Amino acid sequence: MSTLVEHIDTPDGRFRVALDGPARAPAVVLSNSLGTTLEMWDPVVPRLAEQRRVIRYDTRGHGSAPDGAGPCTLARLGQDVVHLLDALDIAQADFCGISMGGLTGLWLGVHAAPRIRRLVVANSAARIGTLQGWQDRAALARTQGLTTIATSSPSRWFTPGFLDAHPDRVQVLQQTLAGLSPQGYAACCDALAQADLREEIDRIACPVLLLAGRHDPVTTVGDAQFMAERIPGAELQALEASHLSSVEVPDAFLAALLPFLQQA
Repeated sequence: MSTLVEHIDTPDGRFRVALDGPARAPAVVLSNSLGTTLEMWDPVVPRLAEQRRVIRYDTRGHGSAPDGAGPCTLARLGQDVVHLLDALDIAQADFCGISMGGLTGLWLGVHAAPRIRRLVVANSAARIGTLQGWQDRAALARTQGLTTIATSSPSRWFTPGFLDAHPDRVQVLQQTLAGLSPQGYAACCDALAQADLREEIDRIACPVLLLAGRHDPVTTVGDAQFMAERIPGAELQALEASHLSSVEVPDAFLAALLPFLQQA
């Protein structure tokens, strides 16, 4: 697989973008979780790129993406995707986001509906966590950096079995998180503190697939069921994984994702 990595200028900053798959194939955008970069999607990209133009990007505040001047909001994260589609001259794309990326996808489904053909929301919720929880984490990142957060994250990301079987892969993700900008990470925590789409997701009209981890302590199967009850026609599948299901069970993730994207 040959990945093309570009730095793309938008009206709100420059973003690192990875492109895989046939240039003329239908496009799918992959949006990473809080504390990761576009590399988190490496386990699923090769098979996905056999049929799709796969577009990955570093979410604002992550990797080489801009921290941005001023506060970060969910709307700003969503507009970043719209600006990237504009820059790539893509009128409409499928979208798959995990955790924070899934919440970004929900925003797009509500507020940028013409740009999204099909929407996959993985290990996410219409409201993730609590105001106080995100404010506390933002304060920790700003005052102490990300080492402590990186140390505690694996127990939220993965099941004990995965942690025992794949310590090297877990360590790479921890190192990535620890090396991010504390200010950029904290800004995304600020966005999540205020993000609440529970009263808006019933406006999403595109086909939606919800993927939940049966062992996810962050965004539970119950959170996915809440969304499934409110988004018209939404499908729900539960995977034997914790929070980063695309990393923990990539084959099962693809087994759900690919047929959904292939539907007419």
